Amino acid sequence: MALMSSLLVANRGEIACRIMRSARRLGIRTVAIYSEADAGSAHVRASDQAILVGGAAASDSYLAIDKVLEAARLSEASAVHPGYGFLSENAQFAEKVLEAGLIWVGPTPSSIRAMGLKDSAKRLMQQAGVPVTPGFMGEDQSLDRLAREAAAIGWPVLIKAVAGGGGKGMRRVDREEDFAAALAGAQREAAASFGDARVLLEKYITSPRHIEVQIFGDAQGRVVHLFERDCSLQRRHQKVIEEAPAPGMDAATRAALCASAVRAGEAVGYQGAGTIEFIADASDGLRADRIWFMEMNTRLQVEHPVTEAITGLDLVEWQLRIACGEPVPLAQSDIAMRGHAIEARLYAEDPATGFLPSTGRLLHYLLPGDIRVDSGFEEGDAVTPFYDPMIAKLIVHADSREVAAARLARACAAVEVWPVKTNASFLAKCAGSLDFVAARVDTGFIADHLEELTARSIPEPPPTAVASMAARELGPPGPWTPGAGATGFRLNAPRRESASVFVDGVAIEARVDFSGGAAPLRGAEGEILFFRGGSAFSLSLSPTGQESRSAASDGAIRAPMPGRVVQCAVGPDEVVAAGQTIVVLEAMKMEHSLTAPFAGRLVELAVSVGDHVSEGTLLAQLKPAG
Repeated sequence: MALMSSLLVANRGEIACRIMRSARRLGIRTVAIYSEADAGSAHVRASDQAILVGGAAASDSYLAIDKVLEAARLSEASAVHPGYGFLSENAQFAEKVLEAGLIWVGPTPSSIRAMGLKDSAKRLMQQAGVPVTPGFMGEDQSLDRLAREAAAIGWPVLIKAVAGGGGKGMRRVDREEDFAAALAGAQREAAASFGDARVLLEKYITSPRHIEVQIFGDAQGRVVHLFERDCSLQRRHQKVIEEAPAPGMDAATRAALCASAVRAGEAVGYQGAGTIEFIADASDGLRADRIWFMEMNTRLQVEHPVTEAITGLDLVEWQLRIACGEPVPLAQSDIAMRGHAIEARLYAEDPATGFLPSTGRLLHYLLPGDIRVDSGFEEGDAVTPFYDPMIAKLIVHADSREVAAARLARACAAVEVWPVKTNASFLAKCAGSLDFVAARVDTGFIADHLEELTARSIPEPPPTAVASMAARELGPPGPWTPGAGATGFRLNAPRRESASVFVDGVAIEARVDFSGGAAPLRGAEGEILFFRGGSAFSLSLSPTGQESRSAASDGAIRAPMPGRVVQCAVGPDEVVAAGQTIVVLEAMKMEHSLTAPFAGRLVELAVSVGDHVSEGTLLAQLKPAG
């Protein structure tokens, strides 16, 4: 059966680039759509044709159904692939693509509707005999009813948005007195992300593992699985590191889990790629009777490359073939797995500031070349505040989990990005953690190890970089040059030189090597930049290179990144406690609470809900109590 002749990818970033790679290999012409903020971006350059669909806001571009369909018409595309996120699980969009006579690369609109809402999906799974997590799924969304149901379930409770995924609209609540505020935040975030503020409640499993099964179905009614993935390493319910297969999964448990996933797909006549997500109580290891259905994602997943690595299959190619009416390419008995694969999500965020998003132009962007890297950026591209902060995925594959973890740690430590901050060092520490290597993981792993994973130590700079810095101030070195702490020439011992320098504003004594080497990377104000363990460090001869990490000691609460004000939690003249939320900003699809650095009185509130602010904007002014 012939494949489509041209494919419009209704997405951006790394997933758009990744889909286009498979399409190009199959001889399919590719069409990109882009917003004004993404003009000239990597996915636009990777396409055969690109069409502008609207402004920077996703609602005006990537979420604008009519504009995306018009782009398909103008480009004469024969098919549409939604990627993940944006419109990928929007049944109305799928219907309109089909009504336009185009091929929809995804499940049927009815399957999307059946599984798109977590409450109805759980009911359907119960009917199909798939075990589901205990909780509350009701139409009464009042605070009073939800609070009563939460108390009846027992603390801790998990609030989850009925629509969507990716950790948006999700809150863990440990105490009754925190429930109202958590519910309001979850509903607000769900409404902003999915246009649906409804939530459901689930019993929070105290030692949970997040395990999912990749399935594929075709129009002939056959559903197969491609084994499981473990996505337990999460922060704020957002996946950070994923792997396949799940560590500690024995053959009997795997067989039962994958059979449940296939049964779930068959229950909705599923076609294309989908993921059945489960929550496992891992307090006593992985057991089939302690694994429950959570939700289904009716799309390709961010973490699909680890499944590709262990099976040797191209999941995007499978999607394209099934969308064109072909059967699932392999029988279940012909699908095998080999080795172990791990993926890390490289985010534009700064772990040193509570993982606040980081934006700007990628003036230096060097990723490891000896592993698979799926990236939506190239050097010189700009990271904007309008979309998800993920800029790349690093994927490793090895014969054993231990070797794969070591390779991932080395790969993350080799990342060099500047001036945008990334979580590369954090990822390297995760992959190198003794507990991670020993597979002692659950969804609380990052929170439990946060201090060690975000610790930032000052390394010794490269001796050649110190020499370059010193030479610029002192001139060419000679055997008796005394400057910069040089001990000079010796007849009876090797020449040894050192210099007093500042690394990120911290004074250290560093070795000097005048033998030359690669040209150093220059930073602001005459600084030299060097990289260690995935982080960028500033080298200077004075403390001026130190980055300001002030905790608003003057009481000025400023925007740490561009964003939109979604909540003003207190008003002028109110007395607040240290750590109390003052303003909530939304940036890169997530909410960020800005808190009081000390107890005091709010003397000024400079913004209102709905305001768009730039980095550094004064939001509020606090004066100390008394």
